[in-house]
Amino acid sequence: MAIQALKQPSINSQATTNQRTRRKIANGAAFVLLIILAIIWLLPVLWAIDTSLKPEGETTAIPISWLASHFTLDAYISTFATSNLPQWYFNSILTSAIISVVTVILASLTAFAFSRISFRGKNILFWVILAGIMIPGQILIVPLFTQMQAFGLVDTYWGVILPQIASPLAVFIFKQYFDGIPSELEDAAVMDGASLLRIYWQIWMPLARPAIAAVAIFAFVLSWNNFLWPFIVVTGNDMMTVPVGLSTVQTSFGIRYAQIMATAVLGGIPVLIVFLFFQRQIVQGIAGTGLKG
Repeated sequence: MAIQALKQPSINSQATTNQRTRRKIANGAAFVLLIILAIIWLLPVLWAIDTSLKPEGETTAIPISWLASHFTLDAYISTFATSNLPQWYFNSILTSAIISVVTVILASLTAFAFSRISFRGKNILFWVILAGIMIPGQILIVPLFTQMQAFGLVDTYWGVILPQIASPLAVFIFKQYFDGIPSELEDAAVMDGASLLRIYWQIWMPLARPAIAAVAIFAFVLSWNNFLWPFIVVTGNDMMTVPVGLSTVQTSFGIRYAQIMATAVLGGIPVLIVFLFFQRQIVQGIAGTGLKG
């Protein structure tokens, strides 16, 4: 019995060591896989930047090479000189910022009602809203354009903004976050005489900052990258957003690969900056909703 008792800790220790070894191997394999995926993702980005810095004549040279005889900013200078890029940037920043703010307000109010107010048909209505996630946006293009035309909002900022502020996914994210807030806070506020609007604004919204950041950033990025709807509802050059404007640059000046890549880089820089500065808030916001990729 004494010998068995001595052997038992030794067996347990060996098993623990094996588990740690397997865990280290699994973590190492996952790390290597992530590095490979990151490189695969970065290669097109690096190629676009490299091509945008080449002289135009070397972008189609055979054999293809990463390094040019010399790097130049001619493609970027030409893009600014021959396009209305500053105005397009202003349009995209203005519309994307308004869409982000209004989406956060509307989605959070809707989610607060579903999370904290009891009314008849609440669950059915919530599932109807979530069903909107499954509807492709392209299906709504014709009726939305008809509405904007009837309201006289074609080729206006509001024509670009209004159809993009309804976000079922944002409602879902906020509701999941609000459901995790202890109801005792609301009960204490009600006992102090606080109204529902005051509870929403002074208690729930400060506690939901991670969700607010996540929804605002997602809304900004989606609206910034949206090409189809602004392309349809906007007709004037001065009202174009960055994706729509950059497509006209590509078609107006033929196939100029350096300039095309330069416009792509210029269009992606704001979104990259937003993500780099707010990636922690995005992760915290999604983690707080219980969503998993």
